[in-house]
Amino acid sequence: MPGHRSNSRTKLKLLTALLLPVVLILVGGCSGDSESGGSGRPQLIPAVEVVRAKFGSLPLSERLNGLVKAKNQVELYPQVSAQIQKVLVENGDRVKDGQVLIQLNDTELREQLKQAEASLQIASAQAKQALAEQKRIKNELSRSTDLANKNLISDTEYERIETNAIAAEADADLAQARVEQAQAEVDEKKEALSKTVIRAPIAGTVGNRNAEVGMVVNTNTKLFTIGQLDSLRVEVVLTDRMLNYIREKQRTEISSPNLPFGQIEAPLSRISPFLHPLSHSTKAEIDVTNVDNALNSGMFVTVDIFYGESEAATLVPLSALWENPSTATTGVFVCRDSLKGEPGSQLDNGSNGSLSNPVSFEFVPVDIIARGRMSAGVHGLEPGDWVVTIGQDLLGSDSAQARARTVNWERVENLQNLQREDLLEEIIKRQESGKTDTALIGMAVEIKTRI
Repeated sequence: MPGHRSNSRTKLKLLTALLLPVVLILVGGCSGDSESGGSGRPQLIPAVEVVRAKFGSLPLSERLNGLVKAKNQVELYPQVSAQIQKVLVENGDRVKDGQVLIQLNDTELREQLKQAEASLQIASAQAKQALAEQKRIKNELSRSTDLANKNLISDTEYERIETNAIAAEADADLAQARVEQAQAEVDEKKEALSKTVIRAPIAGTVGNRNAEVGMVVNTNTKLFTIGQLDSLRVEVVLTDRMLNYIREKQRTEISSPNLPFGQIEAPLSRISPFLHPLSHSTKAEIDVTNVDNALNSGMFVTVDIFYGESEAATLVPLSALWENPSTATTGVFVCRDSLKGEPGSQLDNGSNGSLSNPVSFEFVPVDIIARGRMSAGVHGLEPGDWVVTIGQDLLGSDSAQARARTVNWERVENLQNLQREDLLEEIIKRQESGKTDTALIGMAVEIKTRI
């Protein structure tokens, strides 16, 4: 992926060029009444974002990759070899069960059917002759039996007539078998002829068209894929370890950048009980309704399966966790001074918000007892403590002063949801439009130092 790496390096260079003057303005301009150090230079006080730690339990979840498939999705193949004469549908067309999709050339099969029907007529006529002969010989045998009982016919003559009767019966049976064989041939040709009209096996939407007029197709030629796109299923792979705690009916969340409304919630519909002998994994399926046709068959999505809750503890956002470079200890920066007011609500990314006067922050090591997608349960903090979520790299390794902007959990989770590339694009767009967001800048600085 050389092109991808080059593109990422270009974005990082552009980000650095954009952020450097902004961060200097941020840490310098936010100090307002800058304090002077011993060197006579103004002391630069950084700005950080803080959120209140809270008490609660974390939902335990397993994040997996899912593959979207249409309900009753089938691939359509011809059942006879012939040339395509008509194609009556296009990609994306909705069809009914039994609707004609393709007409194959049936000239050759019609001729074969005529020959089979002629053979059937011949066999039927021969069968009638055999039956007539059998009836004649049977009558002759009946008369010969009466004569033999009166000793009016020799034993030799009687045996000859009796043998002819047995042969006539065998001929009649053979002729009838030939009729049945010819009838089977006619039925087979009629069935083959009917297969030159290719119909939809289910109601659904047509896609993956591989049929054009004039093509010669056979039983290995895939013509269409048909599926019910209103109702989809998402397939995920479960390992044997996951089967210890993942069960049917558990809540799942399906997310994708292609979903304009965020996520789809649905229960886990079914789990196959048969594991692959080599990978020791199995498939699970989630039935979902395709709202606004936002999902397409073959699309990859992210699936979170929720299977329980952790023990109750103090919760902090994942972005608050920071590894102290001096001690390699994981912890959080906690505000040791009082902060007035509750976190701002409905802050948008274009608002700088209000900053507090300089307050003291201290690095506090924590024990992580559970980790979720957005937050972690820790020991070592009290619910209600203000913890830094953005700007830890500006505070040093143990303690420092900074101006704080209080935010709510929704704001933090929205930023954590941003992908790296999304965040870089957002920073660049806002710089080009003349807007500045300290939170985005702080998070981008952290991303830059970790890449």
